[in-house]
This record gives sequence, C-alpha cells and structure tokens, in this order.
Amino acid sequence: MTQKLAPINEEAGLNDVVWNVVGQTYRPQILTENVFYWRGVAPADTFVPPHIHPTQDEWLTVLDGELEVEFPESETHVVLKKGDTVFMPKGIAHGIFNRSGKEANVYFGVAPARKLYDLFVQLDGLTDPEELVRISAEHEVDFLPAPPNA
Repeated sequence: MTQKLAPINEEAGLNDVVWNVVGQTYRPQILTENVFYWRGVAPADTFVPPHIHPTQDEWLTVLDGELEVEFPESETHVVLKKGDTVFMPKGIAHGIFNRSGKEANVYFGVAPARKLYDLFVQLDGLTDPEELVRISAEHEVDFLPAPPNA
C-alpha cells in the first residue's frame, strides 16, 4: 500500500474510487499500512449500526451537518456539528447516526489501516444486512444489533 504525496482531491478521492455503503457515499483519500482516511457523505436518516473495531482506532470530523455517535456500553451519546471530532478507541462499540434531517459531510480515519479498505470494496452496493455483517466480521469489524431508535 503506497500513497503518492500530493494534495487530496476531496471530490475525486484516491484513484477516483467511490463506494456506496448502506446509503452512504465514501471516497478514499489516503491509504497506507498505518492509516486509512476517507470522506463520507451521510444522507439524512442513514446510520452505521453499533460496531467494534477490535484492531483499529477510529475517528471522525464533521465538515458540515450534524451526526450523533453513541457508545452503547457506557450509554454515552455525543452530538457532533461542523468542526467537531470524536475518537473511537479500538475495542469500544460505537454507532454513527444522522438524525438531523439534513446531509452530513465527514472525514473518517482508522489506524492502522488493516482490512478496512478491502471491506469497503466488498460492501460497495451490498444491500443484504446479514451478508454485510458476515463480510464485515471477516475484515475485523464486528456489528452489534441496531438499537430500536436507529
């Protein structure tokens, strides 16, 4: 995995790759062994169910819009607006929700990169939730049941 040293083009992303993962659009920006960084667009009423990265730390920064991050084990709920960042340590369950009624634009990152880029390649356009959970587990992302208020 190598990344050319050049300015990030937010619209084109890395090699013009664009994925649709459960209604959200992701554009990879940086990929090395140590980090995977991507831009996401979360339409209103979309979410990433609670899940755990057992081998990666994750963070996100809201560029515009609003997202909610929930940590089910501690019952912590964080509302993020433009410019806010949240850190989600490896091994800690978290879910990401757009309940704002408006689109949110976000930068995400994980370290180390591990298998997440390859996971998004396989999830692109997938609509079967059971298959999404199965494939994710093979790529070191373990989903929990979605809360009833998702």
